[in-house]
Amino acid sequence: MVDRVSARDTDWDGVRLHVVTGKGGTGKTTVAAALALALAAGGRKVLLVEVEGRQGIAQLFDCPPLPYEERRVAVAPDGGDVYALAIDTEEALIEYLEMFYSLKRAGKAMTKLGIVDFVTTIAPGLRDVILTGKTSESVRRRKKNGSFIYDAVVMDAPPTGRITKFLNVNDEVSGLAKVGPVRNHADTVMKVVRSPETAVHFVTLLEEMPVQETMDGIRDLTEVGLPIGGVIVNMEHQPVLTEDDLAAAGAGTLDTDEIVRGVKAAGLEHDAESIAAVLAAALRAQGAA
Repeated sequence: MVDRVSARDTDWDGVRLHVVTGKGGTGKTTVAAALALALAAGGRKVLLVEVEGRQGIAQLFDCPPLPYEERRVAVAPDGGDVYALAIDTEEALIEYLEMFYSLKRAGKAMTKLGIVDFVTTIAPGLRDVILTGKTSESVRRRKKNGSFIYDAVVMDAPPTGRITKFLNVNDEVSGLAKVGPVRNHADTVMKVVRSPETAVHFVTLLEEMPVQETMDGIRDLTEVGLPIGGVIVNMEHQPVLTEDDLAAAGAGTLDTDEIVRGVKAAGLEHDAESIAAVLAAALRAQGAA
């Protein structure tokens, strides 16, 4: 359950790239999907991007593994659409070589020979440039009439421990290229990532390690000038009863009529009194515990 969000000074108006990170196990992929659905509500078009090759989005939406193309995976309330893209590093590199070097055929040969894996292993900064570059291109892409293809893009990003290096691609490619297409591409990516159009959101749990990693991640991003969005506390439930209600339950003085009204307000008109009686008994037991 996601019920606590702490945002920066804005309410994210104007933000078009939402980067969602978090320690493994905090539910960042689920939160990214929920955010995409919320942003799409009201008839908007949102792209949900996966960059780790886990096919987590496909599992969440109960659909076949996503290919390297944008596909609609959900319809949000009021007719909005959520599209999803699982970025494949090899396919993205071939696309990159075709775009900047006209080497599509060579790229396919490199894939067959395993050179792509070799290159992205010895130069992980290049891999990050390709992944972030594809995402930022989705943010900038426009229709013929000049409007954006997507109203917002949500990235299910790498975990907190790697997020700063992943996003700060200029530093990551500084040892690879000072000039040329790779450097120019990295500069273009950073214009999007550092802009007010981007917000990096942290998903955490109310546990020591996730909270500490969130604090460290916020510090690291702040030091390199990358934009912090919100901190989302996942898997937190509001207490069923307030302290006063717990005391009333323990004393056996709960207002049964109020419980009946609540049951009816929830749409359970039939046998509301019986349901309220069961709830009251359960609440008294909880209060006495």
